[in-house]
Amino acid sequence: MAFCEVSQDQSPGTPAAAGDFGFKVLTSSDPAEKTKKLSAELANGRLAMMAIIGMFFQDGLTGSAWGDWANYTASPLRAFENELGVQAPVGFWDPAGFTADGSVEDFKRRRQTELKHGRISMLATMGYITPEITGKLPGYLSPSAGLKFADVPNGLAAISKVPAAGWGQILAYMAFCEVSQDQSPGTPAAAGDFGFKVLTSSDPAEKTKKLS
Repeated sequence: MAFCEVSQDQSPGTPAAAGDFGFKVLTSSDPAEKTKKLSAELANGRLAMMAIIGMFFQDGLTGSAWGDWANYTASPLRAFENELGVQAPVGFWDPAGFTADGSVEDFKRRRQTELKHGRISMLATMGYITPEITGKLPGYLSPSAGLKFADVPNGLAAISKVPAAGWGQILAYMAFCEVSQDQSPGTPAAAGDFGFKVLTSSDPAEKTKKLS
């Protein structure tokens, strides 16, 4: 590896800096064809980087890069394979290994946080794209400041336009959501149930499907 790195000048402007080390396999005398092949090499290289990391991860879990997850019964991750959100084709997905210690308490705390962040992100996504599609509300966002809804740009640029009192209202509502209901372990709120029933069902299987 050291020989490959130091045996050729790779300073900016040299052929090696552009990936040309004199090993000609996928080359061509036609510039367009050569460009096409080099682009393919970059694309395949990126896929290969993802693939080798995936194989390392799989090997660490099952003992083989082609291991059968169903046969790997000793994993702490088995403790969570029947939880909500475990869906085909990835099954229980924890690429960062947060649940590797098998701690149920930590899992439930992270799941509670994931539910909140997921809901906020869904609302934020709709809030980001809806004005682009449907337009702005009529009238004033802040009559005292002379600020109309139409004056507020879409996306992140809106942050600088909302008055300080508006941010105060937003933060107050966030605080209300956090403290108005007991969220200690074992409570309905700890499982994401705040009494706001939209995607529910009297059929347990259907309810599980919707929650997933």
